Amino acid sequence: MNEVTDLSYALDTFYFLICGVLVMWMAAGFSMLEAGMVRSKNTAEILTKNIALFAIACTMYLLVGYYIMYSSGEGGFLPSLGVLLGAENGVDAVLNGGEDGNYYSNRSDFFFQVVFVATAMSIVSGAVAERMKLWAFLAFAVVMTGFIYPVSGYWTWGGGWLDAVGFSDYAGSGIVHMAGAAAALAGVLILGPRKGKYGKDGAIHAIPGANMPLATLGTFILWMGWFGFNGGSELKLSDVASANNVAQVFVNTNAAAAAGVLAALVLAKLWFRKADLTMALNGALAGLVTITADPLSPTALGSAIIGAIGGLIVVVSIVTLDKLKLDDPVGAISVHGVVGIWGLLAVPLSSESATFGAQLIGIVGIFAWVFLASLVVWLVIKAIMGIRVSEEEEYEGVDIAECGLEAYPEFSVKK
Repeated sequence: MNEVTDLSYALDTFYFLICGVLVMWMAAGFSMLEAGMVRSKNTAEILTKNIALFAIACTMYLLVGYYIMYSSGEGGFLPSLGVLLGAENGVDAVLNGGEDGNYYSNRSDFFFQVVFVATAMSIVSGAVAERMKLWAFLAFAVVMTGFIYPVSGYWTWGGGWLDAVGFSDYAGSGIVHMAGAAAALAGVLILGPRKGKYGKDGAIHAIPGANMPLATLGTFILWMGWFGFNGGSELKLSDVASANNVAQVFVNTNAAAAAGVLAALVLAKLWFRKADLTMALNGALAGLVTITADPLSPTALGSAIIGAIGGLIVVVSIVTLDKLKLDDPVGAISVHGVVGIWGLLAVPLSSESATFGAQLIGIVGIFAWVFLASLVVWLVIKAIMGIRVSEEEEYEGVDIAECGLEAYPEFSVKK
């Protein structure tokens, strides 16, 4: 390996690892966002879920998930089974001058991919907040991160049948975000709404979150982490073309998020006569989810328009799902699912290699697999151990029932 190749390999490996760290930091963003959007009596439990799901995702992906997702890209439906443990970095092809050899360490690729599966699982956490049993959720996390997500990931990024038909998803609007939302939707349908959320006369009762500063901090952390999410998905930095692509991805990601905020805020003002902070926060995330499907092909202005449409869609979707009595405390299904679909459909608008037909096949394939598989798993867990806390535990807060402590003990009423 000559000095230039050696330096390129080191640079691309380091870039992959740093982007992985940024995506890992999104776990903190999800934790803060969800902790801010739930009531104070459920804060400790939601934080426990987030750190535990991250640990489960990393462990299950290490044991089986990564191997399932990237074992055999032969255009098929069924992947192979195996374990990553003991796998080498695999630099021989580069050392020997092979054109198709790895230009970064295989270990750095694993690290980058493992934080993606944790992101998909984090989406589920917020949607089922405040009424699900902690251990039922963690049991689902084992199956989701170890098997459900890796199978559809194999179909796409692993070289399976969706990749073969031309489905395009640059950084995961569908593969990660819509998949997480599909699993969340299945859980919400089985779980039912929080007590008091919907009246018998069809009335919708708002249940405000306890800490809007924390939710806002979480959104900014997610915004920051998304530069690693999308930027790292370029997979390379060490040549002029790749470096320019990374810069374009960063600019487009930021433009879409900003436009999503503004569009959601303006629509909320026109619709509700108030500048709704929660809609602005979800507008930022909607812009980010939208552009994730293709943050490279559009211009910066085009990315802003795509993100703005995502910001409008998320407001309408949140209101619509509420009317359908689908209780999602943080708006995760709307942000990651409905808007994720829009992001995938927007790809052919700027990418000549993508087609609407292939995108629709990918949307239906991923959603159907994740939703149906998740539905089965949720029902099995419900039959074995139950998934919902008792009415009394829900009223008192799941912090005490599930974790035995309170996040804000000094604010509790002493008897």
